[in-house]
Amino acid sequence: MRDKILVGASDLFLTYGFKSVTMDDIANKLGISKKTIYLHFDNKTKLVEATTMYLFDSISCGIDHICQLKKNPIEEIYNIKQFISEHLKDEKSSPQYQLQKYYPKISNSLKSKQFKVMQSCVIDNLRRGIALGLYRACINVEVISRFYFTISVAIKDKDIFPENQFSMNMLLNNYLEYHLRGICTSKGLETLTKFITSNQS
Repeated sequence: MRDKILVGASDLFLTYGFKSVTMDDIANKLGISKKTIYLHFDNKTKLVEATTMYLFDSISCGIDHICQLKKNPIEEIYNIKQFISEHLKDEKSSPQYQLQKYYPKISNSLKSKQFKVMQSCVIDNLRRGIALGLYRACINVEVISRFYFTISVAIKDKDIFPENQFSMNMLLNNYLEYHLRGICTSKGLETLTKFITSNQS
């Protein structure tokens, strides 16, 4: 039952946001009583915390799987972006922003975990890109990997990027191209251009 609650709560939180969804909403969606939810989670904050960790673990496993395929590093970055977008429903409810605003302690804990996972993945991507001649050999891998994480968090700030002006998918696509054009060799730029062109047609 605990897993069933986490799955149902995740779906509602990602669709409507952490603040908007009530325990009643979750109970109604699952066809159970609130009492049943409270048997597993003391309050909404505990449920939000468990749900974010559940989503984090699910997405981390997916990212690990993509990284293990050892695809072209440029394609890999876009595949990870697509995977995360699908699992977070293109972040239409701004889950990370809402989490930071209404549940800062949970947000900080999640951010720390996300950094560790992303850092490992991005560093590997950068090193493979350099080895394949797609990324410039002179880039500082440690610095660029931190730039990558910091900006990926910053673009989710709805005060800076209002939802009515910028969709998350558009922001991510622009950000990834911006990131790659800054580190690619001429060979890498050819690969990037071909990938973007083939995915637009």
